[in-house]
Amino acid sequence: MTAKLILTHDGNTIGEFELNKEQMTIGRKPENDVQIDNLAVSGQHAKIITILNDSFLEDMNSTNGTYVNGSLVKKHALQDGDTVTIGKHQLRYINKEASGGSDDFEKTMIIRPDAAGMPASAGSPTVERQMAEVNKKIEEQIGKPAEQPAGAGGITAKLQVLSGANSGKELALTKALTTIGRPGQQVAAITRRPQGYFIIHVEGGDGSFPTINGEQIGTQAQALNDHDIIEVAGVKMEFFLG
Repeated sequence: MTAKLILTHDGNTIGEFELNKEQMTIGRKPENDVQIDNLAVSGQHAKIITILNDSFLEDMNSTNGTYVNGSLVKKHALQDGDTVTIGKHQLRYINKEASGGSDDFEKTMIIRPDAAGMPASAGSPTVERQMAEVNKKIEEQIGKPAEQPAGAGGITAKLQVLSGANSGKELALTKALTTIGRPGQQVAAITRRPQGYFIIHVEGGDGSFPTINGEQIGTQAQALNDHDIIEVAGVKMEFFLG
């Protein structure tokens, strides 16, 4: 059963919207997937990212805010029966298969090098569990915690996309852990450690693994060297140090 939103106003049902796209927007402008033609609603008010059985609501810096079950939220992992209030309208979230989640919504954000603009998608609870296992595995294998982003004068790294919609664009690896790929297909994480940068497989819908210089990386974290060619979810990228 596909998750859906039921739009109501003053108790009257206005419409139903299936969450059949990875990302859907809500707002006053007609180009939104869910249009609410009311001045209390911002042009682009909020968006919902749906991955597998789970949906994540995010306010898009709206003027009047987004509320879930009466509480103002910026980000929220939706649960079956949640009521989202935007202006004077309500959107009831229906999804019996939702895993539910934490209201703090501190989710893994997966950068999509295969999609124009390299947008970030929220990881599902399955990915969250896998990321916890990945972090544990890295700690056991490498033995030291991730470093915080480098300060002035520190060693930094970046990826340059070599294929696909973002060919030629660069992604700075500014976080202790950067997750890249395509949810449901293939996801990898790049982590900065005192010993250098490492890549590890997180998720692969077809059982395949990312590659370095044409060789699959397997289940263990692999060290990255300057000018290594990485391929994740069918997109080739070159790793640069400094």
